[in-house]
Amino acid sequence: MTPRLLLYVLIAFLFAQAASWSPLSADLDAPVGCASVFAATTRGGSAAPVRGEGGCNPFRSYGSDEVRVIRVIDGDTIEVSGGRRVRYIGVDAPEVSGVPQHYGPEATDSNNSLVAGRMVTLEKDVSDVDRFGRLLRFVYADGILVNAELVREGYARARVYPPDTAYAECFAVLEQEAMEAKRGVWGR
Repeated sequence: MTPRLLLYVLIAFLFAQAASWSPLSADLDAPVGCASVFAATTRGGSAAPVRGEGGCNPFRSYGSDEVRVIRVIDGDTIEVSGGRRVRYIGVDAPEVSGVPQHYGPEATDSNNSLVAGRMVTLEKDVSDVDRFGRLLRFVYADGILVNAELVREGYARARVYPPDTAYAECFAVLEQEAMEAKRGVWGR
């Protein structure tokens, strides 16, 4: 990672922290976010899963819900309790429907290992649904931002779909790290 990109990531993170902090939301036992971001972005590749605290912090959130994952559809889509389908924001995984794309089954398996049968938190950005009626959300499982983890593992590509851009910079950094490390789709 270039020093300039690292500087941009740190500045964006600090602005996000300043905008979202309040005395009522302060968690004094939580790890220091800035140090977590610095460690994750300077060690030449993220070995640990991407957690919500440090690494990928949103500039805004438009609400969240906790639901159970009923079924993993593919690398970037799940079905949750209540019968709703959820499309992960900011990522694009290889397809498995029709003729499977290269790494499609692996992306689905990775997503399955992260969320299948678990309670997850769905975080809304600006848009509610896509043109197919799927909920558009960032998905957390056991504190891990699944969208980011799939990009970090190389099983999904970072994609910007305005206006839902809260984690765009973070996903771009993780994609670059995956490319450099030749993980997942980048290793073929």
